[in-house]
Amino acid sequence: MGIKHDDALDRAGSTAARRDQIVAATIAVLADRGFAATTYDAICAEAGLSSKRLISYHFKTKDELLAEVLHRVTADATVLMRPAIDNADGPGGKLAAYIRSNVAFVAARPNHVRAVQQIVVGAAEVPSEEADGAVTRLVALFDDGQRTGAFRKFDTLLMAVTLRAALDAAAGRVIAGADPATCAQELAEIFDRATRKDS
Repeated sequence: MGIKHDDALDRAGSTAARRDQIVAATIAVLADRGFAATTYDAICAEAGLSSKRLISYHFKTKDELLAEVLHRVTADATVLMRPAIDNADGPGGKLAAYIRSNVAFVAARPNHVRAVQQIVVGAAEVPSEEADGAVTRLVALFDDGQRTGAFRKFDTLLMAVTLRAALDAAAGRVIAGADPATCAQELAEIFDRATRKDS
């Protein structure tokens, strides 16, 4: 009984490791070659896989693989960003922490960001739950800031999508070589001015 259980754990671990290998290779190919060139052949070559069947065994479709890439990038960003946001004081502090930690993630993992940009541009069929979730969390932050009196009254959904668009634009600048600290400071100042309640 114990041997069978151990075998099942080994298989599960092997499956998870193979999925991780495929996702990492997909991110690298998307970042380096672009969406159109991200074929199963290219992913196999990047991952050192012997057959495309090893990809289709773990991911039924390419859209499923790309959705997993989006999920993994979001999860990695959350690991980096969440402590800074949780440790910040008040809605204004959390907003600044969100901006600064997001830009820090871009600087630390540019290939992740390039991969997501390629998916957004090239794959209209991939679900956008990850992006929708980011906007929803920002709306909640802005709603909380208005409820507590830290933020002025404004359309919280519009402000959330505007911030996401600004961060996407800043990501391009950071990847191109702009100083991430300067970009983060500018965005934090812009959105502090845009949201804070007049004294």
